[in-house]
Amino acid sequence: MRSERDKMLAGELYDPSDADLVAGRLRARRLCQRLNALPAGSTEGHAELLAALFGQPVDTYVTPPFQCDYGVNIEFGSGVYFNFGCVVLDVAAVRIGHRVLLAPGVHIYAASHPMSVARRRSGLELGLPVTIGDDVWVGGGTVICPGVTIGAGSVIGAGSVVTRDIPPGVFAAGNPCRVLRAIDDDE
Repeated sequence: MRSERDKMLAGELYDPSDADLVAGRLRARRLCQRLNALPAGSTEGHAELLAALFGQPVDTYVTPPFQCDYGVNIEFGSGVYFNFGCVVLDVAAVRIGHRVLLAPGVHIYAASHPMSVARRRSGLELGLPVTIGDDVWVGGGTVICPGVTIGAGSVIGAGSVVTRDIPPGVFAAGNPCRVLRAIDDDE
């Protein structure tokens, strides 16, 4: 029989009240609390907390406050920067490429719920992976929804709600987010 964690990571309906999943969320919450309690401007202990939270050393800077569900389901390239107030609901894989810039208040949601009322009432949830390509800049207050891929080199305008895939090398913005134009390499 498959574990609830296995179902969760496979994008299937799973029971979030499973003891193993609850323990994983509590672990991440405690580590986020420690990260968020670091003195302003302090780097002492930052790398160690991030390695514990994400399950491996990362070349990432996270400006507190930061919240995530599990941490260990987030994969990073090098040179990633999270500004203030970012949230990642990583019930499925969240893949973030190299040199990605996340402005203040960016929320990445891999978590979802069934559309059917009857299924929602069951308490079961599901998740869909989110992928952000290399060299993406995500503007402040953006929400990235479950199952979305943002192509390399793209820029997402502040306040956008990204509900579908965005191709590489474009500027996209709005609610719902849509491609507005290609990015010129001289910009």
